[in-house]
Order: sequence, then structure tokens, then C-alpha cells
Amino acid sequence: MEDSLRVLRPYLRGLPLIVIAMMIGLLSATKYLNYTTPIYESTAKIRLADVSEGVPSSNLFKDLDVFASYNKIAGEIEVIKSQIVMEKALDGLQFDKEIFRVGKIRSVELFDDSPLMIQTVGLSKSGYDIPFLIEVKNDEEFELILTDSKTHYKATFGELIETNHGAFLITLSDCLIESRPGIQLVGNYRFEFLSPQVLHEKIIKNLNVSTVDKDVAVIRISYKSPNSLKASVFVNRLANIYIQDYISTKYKAARVTVQFLEERIDNVIVKLSKAENKIQSFRDNEGITNLTQETETDLRKIAQLKIQQTNVKMNVEALRELNSYIQEGMGHFLELAPNFETFTDLLSTEIVKKIKALQAEKKDLEIIFTQEDERVKVIDRKIEDLSSYLAESIENSLKSTEVKYYNICVDIETAEKEFIGIPEKEKVLTILNREFNIYQKSYNFLTEKKVEAEIAQAAKIAFHRIISTGEVSKEPVSPNKVIITALATTISMLFAILLIFIANALKAKVNDSQTIELNSSIPVALLTPQLQTSEETQTHFLKEAIELGIKGMAQPNSILCISAYRQNEGLLFNALNLAQAFASQNIKVVVVDVEGRVAKGSNEYEVLSLTDSDNALLTTAKMQSFFNQLREDYDLIIVINELMEVGVKGKLLMSVANSNLVVLDCRLSSEKRILQTELMKDEFKLPGMHFLLNRNGYYPSLLTETIQHIKNLAALFRQFKRNIPENEILDDQ
Repeated sequence: MEDSLRVLRPYLRGLPLIVIAMMIGLLSATKYLNYTTPIYESTAKIRLADVSEGVPSSNLFKDLDVFASYNKIAGEIEVIKSQIVMEKALDGLQFDKEIFRVGKIRSVELFDDSPLMIQTVGLSKSGYDIPFLIEVKNDEEFELILTDSKTHYKATFGELIETNHGAFLITLSDCLIESRPGIQLVGNYRFEFLSPQVLHEKIIKNLNVSTVDKDVAVIRISYKSPNSLKASVFVNRLANIYIQDYISTKYKAARVTVQFLEERIDNVIVKLSKAENKIQSFRDNEGITNLTQETETDLRKIAQLKIQQTNVKMNVEALRELNSYIQEGMGHFLELAPNFETFTDLLSTEIVKKIKALQAEKKDLEIIFTQEDERVKVIDRKIEDLSSYLAESIENSLKSTEVKYYNICVDIETAEKEFIGIPEKEKVLTILNREFNIYQKSYNFLTEKKVEAEIAQAAKIAFHRIISTGEVSKEPVSPNKVIITALATTISMLFAILLIFIANALKAKVNDSQTIELNSSIPVALLTPQLQTSEETQTHFLKEAIELGIKGMAQPNSILCISAYRQNEGLLFNALNLAQAFASQNIKVVVVDVEGRVAKGSNEYEVLSLTDSDNALLTTAKMQSFFNQLREDYDLIIVINELMEVGVKGKLLMSVANSNLVVLDCRLSSEKRILQTELMKDEFKLPGMHFLLNRNGYYPSLLTETIQHIKNLAALFRQFKRNIPENEILDDQ
């Protein structure tokens, strides 16, 4: 806490200076605000159309890049600031003519409250962007001044003035004058006609178009102007013109789209008809009704024929085997057992049954009759006839089945020939169908777009919406009174603090005992505060005298040498009061004044003067002899040494003394004296070296010090005029 207070102490001392600087800064800011032209700002907000709502969500604006209308906020901001939209907004606002009332310090723009009405006839290019001055004498006469040529024209209101820049007609605004009877007409005015380029640059400079948030489709339009009504009128006008321009652009785009789509639809219809005719001709030439169904039918027919071919082939193979078996066993037919799985007609079955019955009957007859019996032979002939008939039947069945198999094979070959050229037909038909589908899809797409474009063309509304209009601002945004006042006050305060810091760093005074302790090994023996009354002085120095005795610096028959570097550091004050304190303790004290600055002694102690004329004592031995004589008569010798900056006996006296006190003043002594004393002690081996810090803890304000310095300068000035010797002014604390 003490260290912090030590750091802050210079600034606490300089608090009056800081307060004065802050007051100066506050007054300067107030004066600046009084003479600065205020700037007003008006803001309007536009909510952009959502692409998912209304006409903007139409696929027309999504599929055709030419008419894409995504509400990209950055792009819309550039549209608002574009020259085309700006020119439409400025049309009819008369922003290209500016009129100011010229005062001694500042000029005020007159927008809707100008008592003068200025019209031009045939204004040349040289008449743009140059100021014209008007000095109104009274309600009838005025003087027009051309600033570029310094030409003066005296005229009356309503009189046409011919100049090299064109003709000017200046009249009074009767409506304004009647509505405001107290308006001041006489005075100086300035007007200027701005070229389109300069006007556009000026508008852009004061215009700010930005987004409320990057994820919110709301645009904020702000304009700054010295006239609050002008700012409000412009932002509202710009917002409305932007929406009207959007509607106009959308309508033109939709109209051009409809025309384009109608042309494209007519073209596509022609190509679509040609594609249909090509498909029809190809089908007629190739005899195609439905190629897919016809192909499927033929494939199904071939599959069925192949199934029949397989079955017939199996029958042929079975009949061949059966026929071979029968032919090989014709000699013993009754012993054969043929496989009739593929020869199962009813006639063959009956023949086989009859043969078996005859065979059984023969066996019965052979029991009774012989082989030569006619009845047995008859049965044999019947069996032979039936066997021959069966064998012939099998052979004929084989031939007929083989013919059937051959016919099926021929039919399959004939059916397969129908597939020759089918891939080519499918390829050509696919190409023709693809061309037809392309034109058909294009036709459908363009037709849909035409309907949407017609809807967009008919809907002459905008989904952009003004959600906040620009109001006439009552409070200016610039200059900001609070910020400027606070900033000026703060800067003044910081400047004062910096000045105090620099002054404190340049002065580098002792300030307190801690500074001595940090920079020297020599201890501080006494700390003398700023004493106001004689009672405080007696009490303090009595205590200090006791402490010096305890520390062994005021022993009987000892020499206490008190030195200082400069006047006014408290040398005489501390030395004489210490002598008084020791004398009050019944100690016989003598004060040896080296330079004769003490006029006389007191009842308690004596004063001896050791001036520069006593050159016989300028040796150590003689000086010790001189003080030894004084020891015989006095208990304590206090030497008021000469100033160490100019004297020649100072170090000699300090060397013969038993104890030395070097007086440093808290407010006057430089910090370098501490190191200088340290070096002197080490160089000359001075005994009992201690510091005495005068006015310890005394931190007057800078204002008090300034007043004191002024008083000192006044005293020196009076002394100089009265020719008073400087050595007659006694040192004080």
C-alpha cells in the first residue's frame, strides 16, 4: 500500500493541475461543439423478397440463368448503390443545387427553409461545381459575386442577371416568409450547382447501404446530411425507387421471356411435327405396327416350335429304335417284347392283344393237334398277317414322324429369318423416338415456362417491402457530444498526467527517505517534517536531539558538522533548532558558522563565525587545534558548514568532525546528491556520515508550489530593485 501511495503521490500533488487541464479540455470541447456543423442521419430498412414465397419462387427464375433472381444481399446492395438507381432517386429532388447561409464561423445548409429561390437559364459547364455568393442588402436589393472571377453584380429580386456562366433569376420565397415572419433575410448566402458526377460522388460518400445481419435478408439504407429533412427525404426516395426499379426490371424480364418462349415454342412445334412424320414414314415403309409386340410374338412362336421339334425328335428316335428291333426279330416275332411307350395308338394295342390271344389259342391247339394241322396253320397265318401289319404300321409311323420333324425344322428356320434386320430397325426407331421425345419435352417445358412468365408479367407487384421508413432525426449523430466531451476531457487529463510524469522524471528529487535507502548505504539519521508552529518545532527537535545522543552522534566534547549543497535546503533551520534543543538539556553548545550567516546567538548557545578571512585554519592540524580549544569550554560543537557546491573548507571541517549530517530537502534536493555524497564519503573517508531529510512527508500541490515560486520571484525582483544583498535573506525551512 505504501509503495502504491509513493507511486501515486506525484499525481495526487498534481491533482489541481489535472483538474484544470480537464476543465480546459471540457471548455474546448464545448466550444468546438458550438462551432461544428452537426450531421444528421436517417435510416430506412427494406426486407428482401424470400425465394420461397410468391412469384420469385417460380421455376422460371430458377431454370433460366438469364432471368435468375436469387435475392443475394450483396448483389442487391450494389444495385441500390448503382448509378442508374441513384439517378432515378435524385431525379426531382433538386439535390444538385445547394444553398448555404454563411456565418462568421460556420455555414448552415438551407434545404426547405431557404428564403431565396434561385433559377438558372442556360447554365454552362463552367457554372457547375463552383460557389456563388449572395449578399442580401435588404428585402429588395442584393449583390451576386462570382468567386472564380471576383465579379460583382448588383440587382434586385426578380431581375434576370446575365453572367458568363449563364443567366440567374433570384427571387424571394413568399410562402416561407409569410409562414415565418421573424425570418432573417439580410445576410450572406452561398449556392452551388453540382455536376452529376460530383453529386453522385457526394451522395455515395454520405450513403451507407449494409445488411442488418448476414443471415437476415434485410438491407439498411442510411444517409448523413447537415440537414435532417434532406437525409430523411433521400433514404425514403431511394428505397421506393429501388422497389419500383425491381418491379420494372421484373416486368421487362417477364415480357422478354414471354416473347422468347413464344418464338421457341413455334420453332419446337415445327421440329416436333417433322419428328412425328419421320416415325410414321419409317413404320409404314417397314410395316411396323408395334415392333416390340411383334418381336415378342415371333419369339414365342419359335419357342413353341422348338418345343414341338424336341418332342417330335424324341418320337422319331423311339420309333427308329422300335422299328429296328421289330425288323431284326421278324423270324421269331412271338418272342419279341417291343417298347410301346412312343407307339401307343389303340389299333396297335388291339393288334398286340389279338396276336397274344392267337398265340395263346395256338398253344391250346398244339396240345390237341400237331403243327401240320390246318387249324394250327390258320392261327399261324393270322399271327403272321397281324405281325406284318404291325411292322408296316411302325415303319409308316416312323416315316410320317420324320416328315413332321422336317417340317418343324423348316418352320423354325423360316421364323428365325424374320429377326434378320430387327436390331437395325430398333436402332433407327430408337433414334427417331429419342428425337421426338427431346422436342416433346422441350415443348412441354417451354409451355410451362410461358405460363409462369405470363403470370410474372401480369403480377406487377414486388415482394420487397419497406419495413422502416427514414424519420427526420432530431439529434445529430456527428459530432457526438458525449464522446467528444469525454474524449477531450480524458485526453486533457492524460496530457496533464504525462506532463506531471515528465516533470517528476526530469526533476528527480529526493522525495522521501525510501529514495535515499534505495540509492545509498549511508543511513538517514533525522527526518524533519514540515513544522508549522514553534511548539511543534521545539518538541520535534528535542526528540531528535535525544535520538542523536542515543545514536552516539552527540557525545560530550564531540563535533557535529551539518552540511548542505544549496541554500534553502534547511541547513540553518535544522542546525540552529538542534543547538536550541541540546542547550535546553543543559548541554553547553557552541555553533560555529563557517560563512557568517547567523547574525547572533541566543541565551542558550553561543555563535562563533568562521569566515573566509580565517585562512590560517586551512590545515587539518590547525583546524583540530582550533576545535580542541573549543572542547575545553563547550560540551558540544555544532558546525554549520559552508555550501559544498562553492566552499573550500567544507570537506576539511567534515573530516575533523566526529559526526556529519548532510541535509537534503525532500522538495529541493536532486536525487544525484545521494550518490555524490556516497562517493565523497568513500573518497575522503569522512567519519559518522548520516543524512538529514528536511520537510519529510511534505507534498504540497503543484498549484501551491507555483504560487510559492511566483512569490519567490516577486521577492527576488523586489530585492533586485532595492539592491538588497542576497546573503541578508535568511534561510527558512
